[in-house]
Amino acid sequence: MTDDKPVALVTGSARGIGRAAVLALAAAGYDVVVNYASSDEAAKETATLAEKAGAAALVCRADVADESAVLAMMEEIRNRFGRLDVLVNNAGTTARTPPADLDGLDMAEWDRVFAVNVRGLFQVTRACVPLLKDAAGKRPGRTAVVNLASIVGLRPGPQPFPYAASKAAVVNLTKTLAGRLGPEGIRVNAVAPGWMVGEWMEDQLGDNYERLMERRGRHTPMRRCVTPEEVAQSILALIDSNPFVTGEIVVIDGGFSATT
Repeated sequence: MTDDKPVALVTGSARGIGRAAVLALAAAGYDVVVNYASSDEAAKETATLAEKAGAAALVCRADVADESAVLAMMEEIRNRFGRLDVLVNNAGTTARTPPADLDGLDMAEWDRVFAVNVRGLFQVTRACVPLLKDAAGKRPGRTAVVNLASIVGLRPGPQPFPYAASKAAVVNLTKTLAGRLGPEGIRVNAVAPGWMVGEWMEDQLGDNYERLMERRGRHTPMRRCVTPEEVAQSILALIDSNPFVTGEIVVIDGGFSATT
């Protein structure tokens, strides 16, 4: 156990939005738990950066789709910090089969996406509730869960079917969990990023990344796509600056979905 600083767990935080969220929370005075499934060196790098920002950092390897691994991670958090104030459910995956290839989608892909993006989110949240409930009395309005949804969970988009459907499920889970956990003093919200610069979209778009991102930027009122750091700032705002907001989905796409 360290000092009396609040503690935040960010799942899937080796890189991308997860890393940006860890660093934003560290800079805001949180100790952090860096969760990852396979990117060992990247997770350690995230933890090192958080420590340079003044946080104590615990690195936990756990596939969020594996309930026994999730429960073991909670024991590590309890033993190291003795508390948990914030959960950011960022861990996620997608399928490789494009939506145009309806018959080519392997249902094993579908099951894996839902295991991580939906089941994983639920079982991590459920496992965190006892510690979050303990924290709620100490920090009214600031004990929070923030889920990573996506704009394609709110409206059709060019993403693989299981990914889009799983993010729609995240939207529903966010609202239903907000209703269930609100009386316990735990707020539950989600952010829904649009197209985002960086390796996630680069991996999805391949050689078309630069051309398609430039095109999306031109059709966005703010004339560019969002960054992981901007998503992280919205996550932090939901945690620290919105004590009476729960059950909401905050779209972060520079106005694209509101104007097209």
